[in-house]
Amino acid sequence: QVQLVESGGGLVQAGGSLRLSCAASGRIFSGCRMGWFRQAPGKEREFVAASRWSGGSTYYADSVKGRFTMSADNAKNTMYLQMNSLQPEDTAVYYCAADIHGSPWYTNNAAYDVWGQGTQVTVSS
Repeated sequence: QVQLVESGGGLVQAGGSLRLSCAASGRIFSGCRMGWFRQAPGKEREFVAASRWSGGSTYYADSVKGRFTMSADNAKNTMYLQMNSLQPEDTAVYYCAADIHGSPWYTNNAAYDVWGQGTQVTVSS
């Protein structure tokens, strides 16, 4: 049973940076798709970034492309989301997720089987 625990959220001023971590326990197969999503108050959960656990191409939402970078340290079973040039519109609860079956629908939150508890990111103007 895979479990995910996020950390690293907090309050930052516009233009600042944060790095989120997602520690995974349990066995994660190389074909597993890992993703980051976020949900702002009153809005639906939206895709942020995704990549296979084994590496390869990483996909980003247009709204974060060039500012956010997703990476993983397989030896530590940890995934990261480096967020630079943060803006108030990035304020949300951020979730990491695992699609154990590695489906191609990486932007669809329904494709993900396991979710972390979320970590709050607040960007002040």
